Amino acid sequence: MSSTDTTVSQAPSARRVSPWWRVLAILLALVLLIGWAASASLHEQLKAQIGHAQAKLVAQPQITQVAVLTDAQGLPAMLATFTTPENKLQLQRLNDVKEGREDSMQVWAVSADRPPRSLGIVESKYKTLQIPVLPGDLQGATELGISAENKGGVPEGSPPSLPWLFKGWLVQKAI
Repeated sequence: MSSTDTTVSQAPSARRVSPWWRVLAILLALVLLIGWAASASLHEQLKAQIGHAQAKLVAQPQITQVAVLTDAQGLPAMLATFTTPENKLQLQRLNDVKEGREDSMQVWAVSADRPPRSLGIVESKYKTLQIPVLPGDLQGATELGISAENKGGVPEGSPPSLPWLFKGWLVQKAI
């Protein structure tokens, strides 16, 4: 026998991979693929939820102006808040003063350089009520006032009866 025959016979035999390792590799690849798909789906759902929450926050009414109207003794009588984008002036009674059968309480926007502008009449005897008011109606106003008027309020363009029943500073709220 020659020396070359002995080297050929001592050559390593071909190595085979166990079928269990192949099955394990395929299962791991499937688990990674399912995990990636699940995380991508969760990410998209989270983005959709954040977008929905942001849209709800933008549509939520925001209080932009506040006034605490006081009576002649300086006690709080009415809280007024103006909300956008609803354009509503919400009034909340803080005392028990109510108008009589033949009287109305009329709300006024008061500024230093213009005559008072009527914002509407308090038509409810409940603790809270809302009056539709355009933002331009409050433009330049520094105070809100409430006067006691004859039933139905003063005619258009007429000034309020004085003295003021309630009056308070209108404050622009920082948003």
